[in-house]
Amino acid sequence: ALDQNYPNPFNPMTTIAFTVPRDGRVSLKVYDMRGRMVRELVNETRAAGRHEVTFDGTGLASGMYMYQVTSGDFTDTRRMTLVK
Repeated sequence: ALDQNYPNPFNPMTTIAFTVPRDGRVSLKVYDMRGRMVRELVNETRAAGRHEVTFDGTGLASGMYMYQVTSGDFTDTRRMTLVK
């Protein structure tokens, strides 16, 4: 499962939480609205359970961004807003 980031909108830091049902490789990436990856926050094996990652948007322009988690055959995407 992928939770909505908080706070949202944010400036410049936000927290992204996700839960994985079993140990395995997890990827968490942030994309701009054109689909370009701007940050890779997680790309490693994680234990089953809930995890939180802090995203620092310093250096990025204000606007909408998407973040996507992939674990096994599960993928989910949500939107967040950076306001400077």
